[in-house]
Amino acid sequence: MNRNCSRRKFIGAMGAAAGACIARPSLLSALAAPASRVAVGLCRKYDEQVPNVLSTMFDQLGGLEGLVRGKTVAIKLNLTAKPDVWVEDKQPGMTYWVHNQVVGSLVYLLGKAGARRIRLLESSLAEYPDKLEDFIALAGWKPKGFLSLAPNVEFENTNFLGSGKTYARFMVPGGGLMYKGYDLNHSYMDCDVFISLAKLKQHATTGVTLSMKNCFGMTPCTIYGDEAPEDEPSVAPAGLRGSVLHRGSRLPPKSAPQPLDPDPSQDEGYRVPRIIADLVAARPIHLAVIDGIYTITGGASTLHFDWDHKFVHPGLLIAGLNCVCTDAVATMLMGFDPMADRGKPPFENCESTLRIAEEAGIGTRDLNRIEVVGTPISKARFRFPALSSLKA
Repeated sequence: MNRNCSRRKFIGAMGAAAGACIARPSLLSALAAPASRVAVGLCRKYDEQVPNVLSTMFDQLGGLEGLVRGKTVAIKLNLTAKPDVWVEDKQPGMTYWVHNQVVGSLVYLLGKAGARRIRLLESSLAEYPDKLEDFIALAGWKPKGFLSLAPNVEFENTNFLGSGKTYARFMVPGGGLMYKGYDLNHSYMDCDVFISLAKLKQHATTGVTLSMKNCFGMTPCTIYGDEAPEDEPSVAPAGLRGSVLHRGSRLPPKSAPQPLDPDPSQDEGYRVPRIIADLVAARPIHLAVIDGIYTITGGASTLHFDWDHKFVHPGLLIAGLNCVCTDAVATMLMGFDPMADRGKPPFENCESTLRIAEEAGIGTRDLNRIEVVGTPISKARFRFPALSSLKA
C-alpha cells in the first residue's frame, strides 16, 4: 500500500512495533526497540480546551486522517473499578477514570478525520450491568451524547463474549513471556486501528498505570477471573483477575492458552509486567493517549483501599504512536526515571514494564532517543510522591 510522507511519520513506528518479535530480555533487543515522537500538551480544564489541545497534539504527530480514514477504530477506555465511588468528593472522571470530556473529544476528532466506525471498549466489573453504556451511566455519563459526535459509535463490554460468537485468540509474537497467547473479546480483533486511552496514575502492582497497563483490562474475567471454570469460559464474568493473572495460583480454562511455565512465579511484581508486555505485543497499540488533567496519587482506583489517595491537578495530556515511548515520557512527567527498575520509584515493588516491553522490542524507554514535541518535559513535570510514602 502506498503511503505519503505524513502517513509514514504518523504510523511508521507502529509498523515496526507490530512486526517486532517479543523475545527474552537482551541488550540487543533493547537497542533495536523503535523510537517514536511523543506530544505533550498543557490543558488545565475539562472543557473546550480538550479537543483543541488534542487536535494540536495529533497534528504534531503527523495528523489523524492518514491513520483512521475509512477505518474501524477501537478505543480501550480506562474505567477501572466502581463507577459510583468518589474520592475527595470528586467524580471518577476527575480521579481514577479517564474523563468523559477526553473520551468525547477523541471520538469527535476521530470522526472528523474520517473514521468509519468507533467502538468504545472496557471490561466493567462483574457485578455491574452487562452493557457498557449502562455501566458508565452509573457515573453520571450520558452515553447517547457520544453517538452524535461521530458516525457509527458503538459500545462493548469486553469482560465477556459480548456481541461476539467466539473469543478472538491473540498469539504473542516470538512465543510470549507468560503465555503463548490470550483469548479476548472479538472487538479487539475486529478493528483496523487500536487506541489505548489511559489515565495518568500510580499502581500498587506495577508502579504506574498508563497506556500499556490499561490493556491488562482487555482480559475477560470469564476466562481470567477468579471464578472461571476449569474447562471452558463462563457465560458471565465473576470475580477479579487476582488468582489467574496477578498471582498465577490457578490456571485459566483449558480452552485458553496455558502458562508457558508449568510452575510459574506467583510474584505479582514479576508476572503482571510480563503479561502486559505480552498483551501489547499481541494486540499492538496504534495510538496512546493519556489523560493527566486531573487524577489521584496512590493506588490506581478505589479498589486499592490501603493507599492514601490524594486528588491532584497535573494539567496534562500526552499522546504518542508507540506505547512504550509514550509511557516513558509520561513516567518522566510524573517525576520518575523511566530507566529505573525494581527497588527504585516508581517500581519499588515490581519489575519495570517499560524495561520488559523495551527488551521485547516493542519500543524504547530511553528519552535520549524519543523526540518530545509540544510542551517540554521541564515545563510540564508534575512530581508524584513515591508509593512507599502513601500507605494509609
